[in-house]
Amino acid sequence: MLSALRLRSALLPQIRLLGPHSLRAAHSHEGQVSRSDGSELLYYDHRAFPLPDIPFQTELSSQQVTLKERERGPWKQLSQEDKISLYHIKFNQTYAEINRPSNEWKTVFGAIFIFFGLTGLIVWWQRVYVYPPQPHTLADDWKAMQIRRMLDMRVSPIQGFSSNWDYEKNEWKK
Repeated sequence: MLSALRLRSALLPQIRLLGPHSLRAAHSHEGQVSRSDGSELLYYDHRAFPLPDIPFQTELSSQQVTLKERERGPWKQLSQEDKISLYHIKFNQTYAEINRPSNEWKTVFGAIFIFFGLTGLIVWWQRVYVYPPQPHTLADDWKAMQIRRMLDMRVSPIQGFSSNWDYEKNEWKK
C-alpha cells in the first residue's frame, strides 16, 4: 500500500503536466491518436508483439457495429462466422498466419547470387583491362631457377630454407 502511494505521488506531477484531455486521448483507440510524447498509436502484426496498440479496423460499417453490439451479449448466440469476423475487426492476421514461413529466403539468396555474379564480372574486367600483365618472375620456370640458385648459395642452412634440402640425395627432406 505504501509503495502504491509513493508511485502515485511520483507520477502525479507528470499527470498534471499532461492534463486530463491528453491522458484520455493517449488511451483512446479512435483512429490515429497522438500520444503525449508525440508518437502515434499504430496497428502492426508482429510475432513478438501479438497485441497491437489499436484495433485493425477503426472505422466500422453498420453491419460491424451491430456485430459489436451482439458481442456484448452471450457468445453462444454468435455463429462461428460472427466470431471470426469479430476477430478480424480486432486483428488482421491470426498468430498462425504471422508465424507462417515466407518465401523471403528466395529473395535473399537471389540478391546474394546477383551480388556474387556482379562482383565476378568486375574482377574479370579488372584482370583483363586494368591490371598489367604478370611479371616474368612469377612463371614456374623462373621460380624453379630461383629456388635452385638459393639452394646453391645455401641460404639459411641451419634453420631456414636450405636446412630442408638433402644435398646428397638432391631432394627435399621428409
